[in-house]
Amino acid sequence: MNRIAIHADLLDFDAEPTLDDPRSGAVRWRPDHWLLIEQERIEAIQADPPGEDWQRIDHRGRWLMPGFIDTHVHSPQIDVIASWGTELLDWLETYTFPAEARHADPAFAAAGAATFLDALLAHGTTSAAVFPTVHAASAEALFAGAQQRGMRLLTGKVLMDRHAPENLRDDVAGARAECERLIERWHGRGRNAYAVTPRFAATSSPEQLAMAGQLVQRHAGVYMQTHVAENRAEVAWVAKLFPEARSYLDVYARHWLLGSRSILAHGIWLDDEDRTRLRDAGAQIAFCPSSNLFLGSGLFGWREARERGMTVSLASDVGGGTSLSMLRTMADGYKVQAMAGTRLSAWALLHTATRGAAQALGLGHEIGTLAPGMLADLCVWAPAVGAVARHRDALARELHERVFAWVTLGDERNLIETWVAGRRLFSHASA
Repeated sequence: MNRIAIHADLLDFDAEPTLDDPRSGAVRWRPDHWLLIEQERIEAIQADPPGEDWQRIDHRGRWLMPGFIDTHVHSPQIDVIASWGTELLDWLETYTFPAEARHADPAFAAAGAATFLDALLAHGTTSAAVFPTVHAASAEALFAGAQQRGMRLLTGKVLMDRHAPENLRDDVAGARAECERLIERWHGRGRNAYAVTPRFAATSSPEQLAMAGQLVQRHAGVYMQTHVAENRAEVAWVAKLFPEARSYLDVYARHWLLGSRSILAHGIWLDDEDRTRLRDAGAQIAFCPSSNLFLGSGLFGWREARERGMTVSLASDVGGGTSLSMLRTMADGYKVQAMAGTRLSAWALLHTATRGAAQALGLGHEIGTLAPGMLADLCVWAPAVGAVARHRDALARELHERVFAWVTLGDERNLIETWVAGRRLFSHASA
């Protein structure tokens, strides 16, 4: 029987912190504790050492946290991460579409999925909502790779029947058949879940969006993921394509694509009516600060979203985003919100990438916290790496100061181990 006990300083949340309170009571800090894993789940958390029948792993002085949850990322775009120049629409044409076309080859797609999933684990991300490509083989490869690793993955073939290169377009009937087959084969198998995935309103015809809405309504438990209001030129284009819609968001609402399992990336250029509609639908905005900064798309208003009761999660959006590291994403999120006058606490940032994301996805019973019965998706972190970070950590006066410095100065070099469903899948070579 697989019985493992990890000794570390445990950090997670049992409530949602406010955006800007460093003294939040939502934080659960349990230093010098043991987390016990039996098979794939957390069995217990205790201050006293377990019996000799447990395999003990000593990480004293290190932080043990839930694995990160990335709610919007593009697996094929690690091929074009850190590509120079232009705004969103030109960037898609210049870099993204040529990279995605290569995933029509199942062997290429399988190798790319393996590289991508292992990279997530090497950055401390154990669950993700992922855009593959328009090719069914790309989604198949992600599902198979995630099942092999035991990861929680939400994905589905991209829908795109217009305004894209010919080798990246599908059609309504063919796409419906491929989605139905993928749902039948993969949805609910292991920890996989299907996500109906129109790339964005401009690249799907009204007929395809209607088909996507039908899939969401027909198949209980599937997710829907897309983009909304990322860039002003994109918003203007969608308005011309759908003149009958009140707003970009309304395009999706008209096609039954807004619900509690809807993940909409960006949401920068929304108005108050859109925000209210998102709240009422229970949909979430995946805040992608690194990508928004890199592509010059705009600055998301997190405080306005919170005031309207919207759900916000955090996402890397690689390859528009410049790192799979959720630590770097959090640091960029802090900077974006500081421009709007909101000084996010480390707690707000960390919660949004763990417990908050799990709850937004309806998975709070499975991931996002350290508690008995939860799946053991965990990461062990060094609080500081490098002379400057260690010096800063030594001078910190209290926990929030230490964690905020870790968020600001840290990255994947701080990661010691990644565990998924009770299995250690990544270990830093020098740890």
